[in-house]
Amino acid sequence: MRWAMLVSGLGAVAMAAVLTYGFTVGDFAAEGSQLLSMPWGIASLVDLYVGFTLFSGWIIYREVSLARALAWVVAVMVLGFFAASVYALLALRSLSGDWRRFWLGKHAT
Repeated sequence: MRWAMLVSGLGAVAMAAVLTYGFTVGDFAAEGSQLLSMPWGIASLVDLYVGFTLFSGWIIYREVSLARALAWVVAVMVLGFFAASVYALLALRSLSGDWRRFWLGKHAT
């Protein structure tokens, strides 16, 4: 469980740093339109959002509250794997080493 927490924590820190860099140095509109003009840019975004959707499905499955699950889904869709890393880290911290509850959430009982 410690390794999973370490990976989740490092993922959150790395994503926070790269998002801060991108939003402060980059031009989101100009660079986004350039990305969307390239076939591999489109393929990469589709791949990314399929991953976001799969991760979001896991969140919805394991959360007790639909409102809370949907708030996390919006966070993942907007902030990407920064939000996913934070979600996983918080889930890991709240379960005291119970992997079954980590993966299954409300369905673990």
